[in-house]
Amino acid sequence: MNAFSDLLQFLLAAADRGERTALVTITDVIGSSPRAPGTHMGVTERGAYFGSVSGGCVEAAVATEAVRIMKTGRAEEIRFGRGSPFLDIRLPCGGGIDLLFTPMPASEVLAEALRQHEARRPVLLALGRHGSLDLMDSDGGGSGWNHDVFYAFHRPRLKLCVFGRGAEGRSLLELAPGLGVDLCVVSPEEELIAAAQAMGAEAHHLASREAPARLSIDRNTAIVMLFHDHGWELDILQQLLPQPALFIGAMGSRRTHEDRLEELRKRGVKEAMLAKLVGPIGLIPSTRDPRTLALSVLAQVVERYNAAEPSNSARACQARAIA
Repeated sequence: MNAFSDLLQFLLAAADRGERTALVTITDVIGSSPRAPGTHMGVTERGAYFGSVSGGCVEAAVATEAVRIMKTGRAEEIRFGRGSPFLDIRLPCGGGIDLLFTPMPASEVLAEALRQHEARRPVLLALGRHGSLDLMDSDGGGSGWNHDVFYAFHRPRLKLCVFGRGAEGRSLLELAPGLGVDLCVVSPEEELIAAAQAMGAEAHHLASREAPARLSIDRNTAIVMLFHDHGWELDILQQLLPQPALFIGAMGSRRTHEDRLEELRKRGVKEAMLAKLVGPIGLIPSTRDPRTLALSVLAQVVERYNAAEPSNSARACQARAIA
């Protein structure tokens, strides 16, 4: 879902080997394009590359240009697709993309960006038209130009926190890693905890009907409750609803959800908090198969995550460089 950390690691590994590198950034899209402004591609002096700016249509040509630009050491802006000087290179969608080539991006900036991204903090790169690269305090805005600087905003990865037990939890655990999410499992089931730990996921054993004190929830965290015994949910939901989670949903029928809301009202939970609770969960209605439910829930969570993405536009920010 979010390969920004992998891109940074690719560039840093090449620099550690003594290779020159270039960071390529989409700064504008003309018409239709599969990638948005702020998307990056990394290229080494050998022509190896990581990332995609078009979905496979122009990457080889972009890598060739990046190698040439590394030799000059000067940043360049090049358009591919519609309106490009490269008449033989076209995007099948008929659109165009403007790319900013930043040769030899500073490793210390990339390393700090990686550290912040891995710590689930938003990252804002400032890429100057003439080749500068700085890391700025993020204002939460999207990617875009401000005078001669393009700001590329990268939000934290989606974190999926699964509470529950049984086949539904195991199915979600199997499907989620393919999306590149940060996965967290909270369960009274030892087998599910062991499976989560084996795949490197955050795991918390649920010994009581309370959310673990060490559980970290931010604005890019989705919480999914998968208990058949809905008595497990109420105390936990009462704790979690005030948190700034992107999504909080619980498994069960419409009737079950109505009963759940009523029980929470009796506990004094306000309507504004109850409005955050999604139920029934999933984009596919009335599914009973665990794997289909897992797929349905993942689709709903990703839809919510994507909808919260800041829009890309010309920026009028007063960004502050991080020392």
